[in-house]
Amino acid sequence: MVVGCLCIHGFTGGAYELDPLANYLRNYTDWQVEVPTLPGHGEVLNLNEVTFRQWIDQAEVALMKLKKKCDKIYLIGFSMGGMIASYLAAKHNVAKLVLLSTSRKYISWTQMTMDIGRFVRMGFSGELNDDPLFKRYMSKRGAVPVKAMIEFLKCMKFTKPYIKRVKCPVLIAQGIQDGMVPYKTAVYLDKEIPTDTKVIFFNDSKHHICLGSDKDVLIDRVNLFLLQ
Repeated sequence: MVVGCLCIHGFTGGAYELDPLANYLRNYTDWQVEVPTLPGHGEVLNLNEVTFRQWIDQAEVALMKLKKKCDKIYLIGFSMGGMIASYLAAKHNVAKLVLLSTSRKYISWTQMTMDIGRFVRMGFSGELNDDPLFKRYMSKRGAVPVKAMIEFLKCMKFTKPYIKRVKCPVLIAQGIQDGMVPYKTAVYLDKEIPTDTKVIFFNDSKHHICLGSDKDVLIDRVNLFLLQ
């Protein structure tokens, strides 16, 4: 049986957000693992002229290519990519769905403000330049136009109803220290998804759950879920 695994990154992100997990699956399985870069995303952002429909369409095109070659499909979505993956899982026949730090409805500006407060404290202690989250914020500063934020919100509004139509087993992984998506979002997802769900919280993980200190445990849990 040929297995395909489609991984979908988050808003303003790229394939790097899922690299540790995707590379593990490539190295330790014979699955075909694809991590497409959504329009306007990647290491260099160009989000001025793209729409949320383009993000969804790009992911769906990648899924259809996998379906032509594979007998079984797994979907993995991070942040906004989790909502797009949920939409695809509801619309197409897939075997399993993994949701990582999935945004569901919104980004928490309150928690982002808390992160900025932490940056200020770290600046006084001389630790700021070594903080990976700060480096990501700085690299994206000024590169995310208001129009793109509106498209993000449209994407959340469009995909949210499809959560209730997912039929395959689902694994939900969420970091308690997430500064972008409130950890309670995982509880809401668990309630809304009508099929079998498994929720795992990681006490030390922030938003980029695949890049943090819990990534090895996360990868083991995702791999076990997909293999069961």
